[in-house]
Amino acid sequence: MFNQTNSTPQGWLAFELNVLRRLTFSSVALPFAADANLGKYLKRWNARVLANDLTLSGYIKSVAAIENNGRRLSEEEVEAVLEDVYVPRYRLNNASLRNWFGETDAWWFDNVRNNIECLASPMSRAIALTVALGVGDYVLSFTEETLELRQPLSNVYRRLLDTMAAAVNNGQDNICRNKNGYEFVADTENRADLMFLRLPRAHNLSQKNYLGRAAWREEFLRGADDFWNDLEIKQAGRLGTLIETKSQYLRLLEEMLRTAMHIKIWTVAHVEDGFITTQDIVETIARIRRVDTIFTKDFSELTGTKAVIITA
Repeated sequence: MFNQTNSTPQGWLAFELNVLRRLTFSSVALPFAADANLGKYLKRWNARVLANDLTLSGYIKSVAAIENNGRRLSEEEVEAVLEDVYVPRYRLNNASLRNWFGETDAWWFDNVRNNIECLASPMSRAIALTVALGVGDYVLSFTEETLELRQPLSNVYRRLLDTMAAAVNNGQDNICRNKNGYEFVADTENRADLMFLRLPRAHNLSQKNYLGRAAWREEFLRGADDFWNDLEIKQAGRLGTLIETKSQYLRLLEEMLRTAMHIKIWTVAHVEDGFITTQDIVETIARIRRVDTIFTKDFSELTGTKAVIITA
């Protein structure tokens, strides 16, 4: 098992933005945008943002924050989402929720998911789902010792919605997709001045095991847990999915970079933690185009990792 996680160091976003401020661009492609935070900030710079993620949860959150140019849920929509959410029916539509939550909570999530599907606007559905994902993460953050601190989930939903930052209207036609990174970059629809390639961590796990507790989000959004094998087959052989060796990872990276030759500026962000080194990444990029600058930030005292961004 590779000794890696799918998390990035605290302070990573500030480092990314600091590097990007040094570059000139009006549009940016983000092939791996699981948390949407970078895209949200780039919209404040009036850049057109084209975002993508392998996971459906990353895609939904990007739609709500990046593709969204200012829409918020109305009170009527919130009431519709939370209507009768604790009322059990004959059976759960999504039985996999019981793998993650107790019976009462599972009914809440199942009913919320069904109610959201009834919202007329696709953007409203994306916003409502994003808030529901936050509620699920809230529930899963508790232990037996802290359960007494939990609030009713409908109250949590409203509070998360109230604290959700308003989407930025940058006056651009921002787009979000749910593809593998290779297909996203190859699509001529996603032409941009700059590609910010936040490299996914190398792993030899199934996608469900790699996502860990976050896998509940995919099962919640997809309505079941029987899709994982098909998802593995569909995404096999692309960067971000299961790999066996360093050479395989670097080959997949080179393949993706060659597909992105039409993009003028590359920024490649990498977390160095002992498996894939910065020199490995630099040599791979240099086989395709000249490397300009290497920026580093040391997080080793806190996380045992070093953040690296390479421009080319």
